[in-house]
Amino acid sequence: MRVLQIVTTRRPFFDQQVSALEDRGVDCTVVGVPGRDRGDSVRTPLDYARFYPKILSEVRSDRYDLVHANYGLVAPFALAQPVRPTVLTLWGTDLMAEWEWLRSISRFGARRVSEAVVPSSVMSRQLEIDHELIPFGVDTERFRPIPRTVARERIGWETDRPVVLFPYDPSRAVKDFPRARRIVDRLDADVELRPIDGVDYEEMPYYLNASDALLVTSTRESGPMVVKEAAACNLPIVSTDVGFVSETVSGLRNCFVSDDDGELTLALTVILEDGRRSNGRERIDGMGLETMGDRLVALYERLIETSDETRRRRMIPDGI
Repeated sequence: MRVLQIVTTRRPFFDQQVSALEDRGVDCTVVGVPGRDRGDSVRTPLDYARFYPKILSEVRSDRYDLVHANYGLVAPFALAQPVRPTVLTLWGTDLMAEWEWLRSISRFGARRVSEAVVPSSVMSRQLEIDHELIPFGVDTERFRPIPRTVARERIGWETDRPVVLFPYDPSRAVKDFPRARRIVDRLDADVELRPIDGVDYEEMPYYLNASDALLVTSTRESGPMVVKEAAACNLPIVSTDVGFVSETVSGLRNCFVSDDDGELTLALTVILEDGRRSNGRERIDGMGLETMGDRLVALYERLIETSDETRRRRMIPDGI
């Protein structure tokens, strides 16, 4: 099976998706939009104009059995050929964007591809057409519990104080670092709030395991994947009610979700006084890369089989 994967910007969860597919015998070719990733901003029309000739030659070639668009903005490129089955995976910041034009393009693509996929039930409720719900998988071999002392030694944290991890660039307004600072400042304890940004993905499990709690104060999220990764490490989580956080941590020990600052402060107090890790890995074990890969391959096979059957029927003259 040969699949063309079209993507705006490669993210770790996307690369893991491709690896899971290739482990299952799917030959993936990845084509990304040129231009530098600029965080919360979007690429310019010129970036997409440069992308168009390249992707057009790819999607119209006969080398692929299926085209998979990853992110709403690249759906029109997948639809540039009318022959092969098309899949669109929406990432959240497209379907639930603050810009109406981006939401419109994403819904336009979802209505016209062979199958639309969303990774969370929160997004599923936002999409009014039939679609598949396939959560992004977590690399549970990489994200695993590691003794806190070992993790702190690995990343050079020389402290015995409790550490609350803020897993984003503090300058990103949507992540609301000032709120995180206010919440931690209200604690009646000597606690460090440590924001991280630009950390190598391979080192993230050590930062999560070196911390005593993860604090997410975002005003809007489509995920975030870091919550699943923290759960896989059994790190306690305190978060605003965004994205798929509630469905990920509901019922887990030392994990709390609220939009009230006082409740978030109380939750951190309880976690730090209790001192135990969460039992998040019990939940995440059913959300691994293997499950995601199996479900995507099954989807691909179904669409290709349906497409092949349709072409065969068109080739048989009436009355035969």
